[in-house]
Amino acid sequence: MQAGPSADTDRASDAELVARALAGSEAAFAGLVDRYNDLLCRHAQRMLGRADDAEDVVQAAWIRAYRRLRQCRDPERFGAWVFRIAANGCKDALKAERREVVPMDAVGELRSTDGDPEDGALRAEQRRLIRAALDRLPPDQREAFLLKHLEGWSYEEMAERFGAGVSAMKMRVHRAREELQRLLREVPR
Repeated sequence: MQAGPSADTDRASDAELVARALAGSEAAFAGLVDRYNDLLCRHAQRMLGRADDAEDVVQAAWIRAYRRLRQCRDPERFGAWVFRIAANGCKDALKAERREVVPMDAVGELRSTDGDPEDGALRAEQRRLIRAALDRLPPDQREAFLLKHLEGWSYEEMAERFGAGVSAMKMRVHRAREELQRLLREVPR
């Protein structure tokens, strides 16, 4: 038994793998999973804040993608299609729980570098305030903000994944920044 994707699936385009999977090749679908699973897991973890919940959402997304593979209108954009399925699963999970949690590592490093306990306490408070502000962002804005500022995606990459225009993605990130700044200014000092 071979571990990981074969060289054949590594070289194949998404469209080729989708066609093979539709023809019954489990290895082709496994190649698509190998290609995109890490991306989906990272995104779900950051959106939901909990590894177990993220794994459940991603697994459900792969099941949905497998069952609905014939509905993928543009197999060359399979990655964007499956990303959207997983992203929608994250939003549904957040709605179901009526809470929106983002892990603090999602907003960058705020750790003390000199070991000063007072500085460490200040940074811990900053992390708490940023987390609280991120929790209050609408999921679409939070998702765009995290992809841009944590994952380092370009607006073009984001637009492709979301099936939206570049200007729409710029606006989501811009609105998220403005809202975060407003929320952080409201915090009593």
